[in-house]
Amino acid sequence: MSLSADQVRERLRGVAVGLLTPFDDSLSIQADCLASNARALYDDGIRTFLATANISEYHSLSREERIEHAKISVEALPDDACVLAGVGGSTADARELVRAYERLGVDAMMVMPPDHTYIHEQGLLDYYRKLGSVTQQPLVPYVRGFDPSVDYLADLTRLDSVVGIKYAIEDPVKLGAAVERGSDDVVWVDGLAEPFAVSYWAEGIEGFTAGVSNFRPEVGLALFDALQDENWQRARKLRNSCLPLQNLRDRTGPNNTIPGAMSVPVVKKGLDLAGLEGGTVREPLRPLAEKEAQRVETRYNQLDDDIERLVG
Repeated sequence: MSLSADQVRERLRGVAVGLLTPFDDSLSIQADCLASNARALYDDGIRTFLATANISEYHSLSREERIEHAKISVEALPDDACVLAGVGGSTADARELVRAYERLGVDAMMVMPPDHTYIHEQGLLDYYRKLGSVTQQPLVPYVRGFDPSVDYLADLTRLDSVVGIKYAIEDPVKLGAAVERGSDDVVWVDGLAEPFAVSYWAEGIEGFTAGVSNFRPEVGLALFDALQDENWQRARKLRNSCLPLQNLRDRTGPNNTIPGAMSVPVVKKGLDLAGLEGGTVREPLRPLAEKEAQRVETRYNQLDDDIERLVG
């Protein structure tokens, strides 16, 4: 049975991990690995899960694979876990996917950032309204990849189906203005992971998505507790422990000039190092080169030492 809208709001007030898609060497989904990763993260204290998310390589999955990914995630996790499933594309395709997710028992729909070349703020609001009209499950829009106005963000919070907003723009001032102008019953989530959690907490976020916490969740859980306790010194130390690996995620990798190309492969390597299942990546990404994989391992070991010192 799916969680209520209020229960989803409560789950957004925490650490949301992305469920990466473990592909085998033939680039097929390893269902057992996906399920075991989800259960291991739950056992470590995580209660909010992003299935078919950007970090799941959403755009490299077919519609059928997105449904399969969501189904595996829902079935692997206990009823008190909150599973948000990514949805996007044309209105017609997105509505079909929303209906399919709802039948699986997904708790909420994370509406992916618009991948259209041309967008209009009022058109985006219409898009969310049309998605919300075909489901009883709440929506969590993912704001990234464009520069929205504060008016737009405030209007987004007032849509009946919206219970949270995943804010992934490097602009804390706009975040604070939107939180002030928006509806009080919408939960703002930092979509830029641990590096922005401390500063964005001051602007009104109540939860954050995982970066290194996708494979070492104790870091994110300790950071969340420190933020709730207003223990800023401890929060900064925990945040800083994440930066060496997070900074690797922003790199281009060899023979490439586009930043962020290493983001998913770095997290998948982190899963492997943590004893979980990362698997390889699909195009248009590339697996880590040997030198980059060694860098990840070095920084993972540094994080391990920091966790021992800061978390125990």
